Amino acid sequence: MQQSAANTQREIQRRRTFAIISHPDAGKTTLTEKLLLYGGAIHQAGSVKARKAERHATSDWMEIEKQRGISVTSSVMQFEYDGFHINILDTPGHQDFSEDTYRTLVAADCAVMLIDAAKGVEAQTIKLFHVCRMRSIPIFTFVNKMDRAARDPFELMEEIEKVLGINACPVTWPIGTMGDFQGVYHRNSGQVEVFEGGRHGTVQAKARFVPFAGEEIESVLEESYREKLMEDIELLDVAGDNFDLEKVRAGQLTPMFFGSAMNNFGVESFLAAFLEYSVPPMPRPDVAGEDISPESPDFSGFIFKIQANMNPAHRDRIAFLRICSGKFTKGMTVKQAITGKDIKLAQPQAFMADARESVEEAWAGDIIGLFDPGIYALGDTLYTGKKVQYAGIPLFAPEHFARVSTLDSLKRKQFLKGVDQLATEGAVQTFRRADGIGEEVIVGVVGQLQFEVLQYRLKNEYGVEVRVTPLSFTAVRWVLQTPRELNRLRLPSTAMIAKDIRDRDVLLFESEWSISWALENNEGLRLGDTAERG
Repeated sequence: MQQSAANTQREIQRRRTFAIISHPDAGKTTLTEKLLLYGGAIHQAGSVKARKAERHATSDWMEIEKQRGISVTSSVMQFEYDGFHINILDTPGHQDFSEDTYRTLVAADCAVMLIDAAKGVEAQTIKLFHVCRMRSIPIFTFVNKMDRAARDPFELMEEIEKVLGINACPVTWPIGTMGDFQGVYHRNSGQVEVFEGGRHGTVQAKARFVPFAGEEIESVLEESYREKLMEDIELLDVAGDNFDLEKVRAGQLTPMFFGSAMNNFGVESFLAAFLEYSVPPMPRPDVAGEDISPESPDFSGFIFKIQANMNPAHRDRIAFLRICSGKFTKGMTVKQAITGKDIKLAQPQAFMADARESVEEAWAGDIIGLFDPGIYALGDTLYTGKKVQYAGIPLFAPEHFARVSTLDSLKRKQFLKGVDQLATEGAVQTFRRADGIGEEVIVGVVGQLQFEVLQYRLKNEYGVEVRVTPLSFTAVRWVLQTPRELNRLRLPSTAMIAKDIRDRDVLLFESEWSISWALENNEGLRLGDTAERG
């Protein structure tokens, strides 16, 4: 028993589960691939067609993602590196899919914040950063695209501190910022890491470490770069924050690293430092406020993502489970907290984007995929032993609405199945008129691009072409308390009374003014702009 507990503790301590967050086009998917490259999970990055003898991967697996060149759904990638078991959660960069990113961040223990060296802190980065701060998780900053003309690194550091409100401590420092990137200086060791390239970044780049204080530096770094670096080091020592691992792990200080994911510059040294400074799975509170230790002998975890048709040939549905405590073994029986039912987990899977393999055992921190015949919901808790229930995942208010209908009335059954499945995944939200008039489906989304994904997936996965007719609503509010029956409320003429997918009462409004008017004219009416999924 003691040996088993020691093994569990050892396995948990070597787990690292993190998400990568950024503004669109900052290079997030590229960085993810390069981390896999250095981790040995793939042998060549960026390839679409592979030789049989080589291994290739991309985290954007959905066909529409390849066509548009953006990430619209979260991917999970797992690999071993230097004794660590790593779970990377690659999130959608596009702001229209920020809700999927939020759900993913709930499952992460750390976050890597990717910043474009030329653009600095951008709007979507700010939003996602604040989600991380709400959970007080450690945040590591990688300033990307240093191979191009970049902003002054001191300016970037100051912007992070002012805009995001977190102190920044450079761990590495760039040499050459005007498209003449030479490498990075490691502040803790006093060494310069000079890069020699790696076939345009498709394979691991070779790096040479040279002490900055030694004579050898003169042969690898021109005098102008040495002088500039010396000035920067002196200024950093005076004006910069000192590295404090305790503050880093408390989410109060972000270590900064510089490099180019496209060319592999700085990626390997970043990965090594990240694994050293980041945290293993930590205790997670349940709804009662009790911290559940990852080393608890009882198994527990929660569903943070559901994805249908990852393999179109199988038409399957996978529920992604973040393990929070204990050890998972294939075929184990667990309880579903919300229903109390026993469920046998017979077909667990591990992931490399859309590629899957069976998993026999897993520990706290790991992400596993469960075959879902329609029994799971986002936020579900699964456990053994004493009952555990983790907080549900919030459902945010959409900002765009449309009436969606099938162009072929004979395919209405497939249409309703597809829309219901996408709503269960969290890809869209669905509503119906409370008065039962008409059979229309009202779809709400956070961003307009989600309508395109809806149309694409209904056509390609369910064989249904649809018509999307925009509606004038801009907000939905869940009815938390009402002084009278909904149809007797005083509401603006443009408001609609509806039901959500869980049959909860909601009100659809055209403007913030309409919401205020409804609250002012119905004393005792309480509305919420979020609800719990499930």
